[in-house]
Parts: sequence; structure tokens; C-alpha cells
Amino acid sequence: MLRLGLTGGIASGKSAVAAMLRELGFSVLDADALAHKLIEPGQPAYEEVLREFGLGIIDGQGHVDRAQLGALVFADRAKLNRLNAIVHPRVAEAVARQFDEWRRAGGRDAAFVEAALIVEAGLHKQLDGLVVTWCRPEQQLERMAARGMSEEEARRRIAAQMPPEEKLRHATDKIDCSGTLEQTRQQVEALAARLHGSKAAR
Repeated sequence: MLRLGLTGGIASGKSAVAAMLRELGFSVLDADALAHKLIEPGQPAYEEVLREFGLGIIDGQGHVDRAQLGALVFADRAKLNRLNAIVHPRVAEAVARQFDEWRRAGGRDAAFVEAALIVEAGLHKQLDGLVVTWCRPEQQLERMAARGMSEEEARRRIAAQMPPEEKLRHATDKIDCSGTLEQTRQQVEALAARLHGSKAAR
């Protein structure tokens, strides 16, 4: 079973591609959702995040207010690096455990971990390949505006991530999400066919 990563800049089509892969029968672990769970009360990173960023980031129920934490770290590279240093190693451990479980359960040709920061966290070095989604920068801004994000916040989030061309240099496969959903789907289906073929050839 190949252990593959799926990444891309914010609003680049990564989640749409993940959904298509799931429809095609591949297991896809959402590492960003996993990272959110890790900072919930009682979870491994919760106390450490509070020690680092203070009680001002929690809501009335004692949960980390992710919007507030995001506004804090995306405005300050050093704070973002500190948050990543707390969360990334724990996410990497959980991802490795999940891949092992899938393999033991007789996982099919390939399984994926989907995350925005696979390359930044160095996680791609532990994988057999990396699929990178991309679209034009103006499309990212349009899609983030459609989600209700201000242009200033959208630009700050994009600036906090590795430039798409640098991510693409690490790609073993690239999915162009600048066209229609159908055009994206055709590329994902072609990738699935290659993955099935690579297993048959082994």
C-alpha cells in the first residue's frame, strides 16, 4: 500500500480532490481536522497551546477559539512556527499510526493523508509520493472571499504558506484545479488509474 500525501495552498482545490479520491474508494486521512482535535480539552496539545498562547484564546466553554488562534498566528510568523512545533510532531505520529492500521487491515493500492502543511512539516519525507493541487492566485482569493474571508486576511493566510511553485517542486503528481470540477475529476481519475496500474506492476 503506497502512503501518499495530498497538499496544496489554501483554497487550491485540495478538499475537492480529497472528496473525489474517497468516492473512488481510497482512504484519505484529514490531518488538518486531526490537528484541530489535538488542541481540544483533554487532548495532547491542549495544555501546551494554552501555556504558549495564554487563556485569551479560549471560548466560554474552555475550547480553543480556532478563529482567534488563527488571527494571532497568521499575523506573526514566530507564533505560527511555535504552534506548528507543538502540533506537527503529534500529527505525524497519528498519521503514521493510521497508515499502519490501514496496511494491517489490507489497505488497497494507496492511501492518502490530506494536509495543508505536509511539505512545511517535513511529512513528505516519510511518504511514498506527494500529490499537489494548485490554481491561479486570483482564484484562491475569489474562493476565500466566497467563504466570507476578507481580502486582507486571505492574503495574510496565503503569504503564511509556502509558495505554490515551491510545493509543486516536491510533487510526484500535480492536479490543476483552475478549470471546471469535471476537468479536475478527469485528472483525479487518471491518477487513480495510475495507482492501480503501479500496484499491478509490482
